Amino acid sequence: MATIRRPFRAPPPTKEGPRTNNEIRVREVQLIDHEGNNRGIVLTDEAMDIAVEAGLDLVEIQPNAQPPVCKILDYGRFKYQSQKKAAEARKKQKTVEIKEIKMRPNIDTHDYEVKMKSMLRFFSEGDKVKVTLRFRGREMAHQDLGMKLLDQVREETAEIAKVESSPRLEGRQMVMILAPLK
Repeated sequence: MATIRRPFRAPPPTKEGPRTNNEIRVREVQLIDHEGNNRGIVLTDEAMDIAVEAGLDLVEIQPNAQPPVCKILDYGRFKYQSQKKAAEARKKQKTVEIKEIKMRPNIDTHDYEVKMKSMLRFFSEGDKVKVTLRFRGREMAHQDLGMKLLDQVREETAEIAKVESSPRLEGRQMVMILAPLK
């Protein structure tokens, strides 16, 4: 006997955002009308009739409540305003980056000053700074020089930055992370 093969059907696409109008499948809802008044617990069909009468949409605001809270409003306008709020929040958000400054234990004074200027600029922009001190060859025998240099960096930046991660040795390099003071 041959088996009957059915064509593959993809699951229905899941909708982003709140359920609206006929997508609301519960028997009754807590209704807030278009003027912001709480109408109490109402049958979903009755709530839909009120929304249609007002020329607006029934939107599920809190789906996890018992019964779900629905509001009568213009869904297109609601969606547009929520997108604008999200964009505004993203604009105001500042991502903190970690900038890296690489040095050697026997760095020249001028080079050190240039690196410190860069570090101060990074702090003024609100970024964290990872100071990496790389040891080569026999410099590993003089880790105390590296520690002195990192202590000097810490002292010079004490008024504008705090040590987030104290100096530690990772293989052939010593690493310290500084974060700007608020």
